[in-house]
Amino acid sequence: MAPTAYDAQAAADYRAAREIPREGLTAWRETIAETAGLRPGMTVLDVGAGTGGFATAFRDWFGVRVLAVEPAAAMRALIPAGDGIEALDGRAEALPVPDASADAAWLGSILHHLTDPAAAARELRRALRPGAPVLIRNTFPGRCERDLRVRFFPETARGIDDYPGLGRVTEVFADAGFGRTVLLRSLPQESAPTLAAYAGRLRRDADSKLRALPDEAYARGLERLRRAAEADPREPATSWMDLLVLA
Repeated sequence: MAPTAYDAQAAADYRAAREIPREGLTAWRETIAETAGLRPGMTVLDVGAGTGGFATAFRDWFGVRVLAVEPAAAMRALIPAGDGIEALDGRAEALPVPDASADAAWLGSILHHLTDPAAAARELRRALRPGAPVLIRNTFPGRCERDLRVRFFPETARGIDDYPGLGRVTEVFADAGFGRTVLLRSLPQESAPTLAAYAGRLRRDADSKLRALPDEAYARGLERLRRAAEADPREPATSWMDLLVLA
């Protein structure tokens, strides 16, 4: 899949619509703490950092220094650089960091944007210290049934079928030297306190899956979402994604 182009408005819409509120990421914080061994003073490489939501989370949760690598200038401009976060222009396939300079790498929903996954895996092996983990947060084909978008916009599952499969990802990373699967776990994330609030913050243009839908399919999905919100006004907007940790 080709990289997505972002202008300033698209980047702002992405941050408003797609970044998960920190209070909705408790399960992610706890699981990363259990598996990554991060300590204050360590360096985390955030590859495809977007507008910096997870870069700031890692800094605040673990007291680490974050190298936030993002190729889109409009997205990179919104990363809160300074105070433990350095925003860098670069791609996963050509990381702008020295050899063995990071203690962990974070790839948040970028696998399907990589133009050369094997090159990206090799670059991560070069940039990480020996034994350092790669933490991959992504949706995988066949494991997306609890994604909120798939629940209300089921046609989006067809787009996920084109994403790199779990077996292929682990194979590519094993070839690059990440031969051990430390963890594969599906984790919840709360995008909004209610389904109605989630509907209110949806931005179709900020989501490639929703953007690809025909207008009629998108309208049907919105109606499903609104009906569900009316049926249970207190249901939180909880979605699930996989965390794959390789070392």
